[in-house]
Amino acid sequence: MTEWSLVLPRHRHLKWRGLDWLEAALMIACGLSIFCFTASVFCDVVTRTIGRPWLWLQLVTTGFFTWGVFIGMAVAVRRNDHLYLVEITKRMRGPKRTFMEVFNRAVVLGVALCMVWFGYKNALGDMGSFRAPSLIPLTVYTASVPISGALIALFCLEQMINGWQRGFEGPEDDELVVREEEKASP
Repeated sequence: MTEWSLVLPRHRHLKWRGLDWLEAALMIACGLSIFCFTASVFCDVVTRTIGRPWLWLQLVTTGFFTWGVFIGMAVAVRRNDHLYLVEITKRMRGPKRTFMEVFNRAVVLGVALCMVWFGYKNALGDMGSFRAPSLIPLTVYTASVPISGALIALFCLEQMINGWQRGFEGPEDDELVVREEEKASP
């Protein structure tokens, strides 16, 4: 099986290959959201400057920004790019490292589950509310929160299970130790 080019090989031991397609799809969705957000802001500025504003563009901009941010949060968790105390834990070994890695992910998992629960309740409450003048239901925007929370929870569980089975230390941590030892030796 070939590896998706958008999937980082870093921390491969903490990832299930079966979810690589999801990470790649989320990366594409993030890129598309950023592009569309930027294009809609550009068009908004241009149309306002020439005196012919497209008022609906602000709704489009808000939608792409919202979905881009929340999808980006989920993919960042899978890629181990933020939300964890990486700089502290990558220098640890053994049970101390395992505890800190699990603790970090448990906190993020708790936040993700809150995003799912409260985001779902908020999205349901927004079903009867609409953005003027387009009458787009607010749920189109707020649904990004529970979906992101579910993806973040999935990726946290993936990393916790694989970390317990294979250990949290990876080849990239060994390279760090070698570089630090080289700096310390005269």
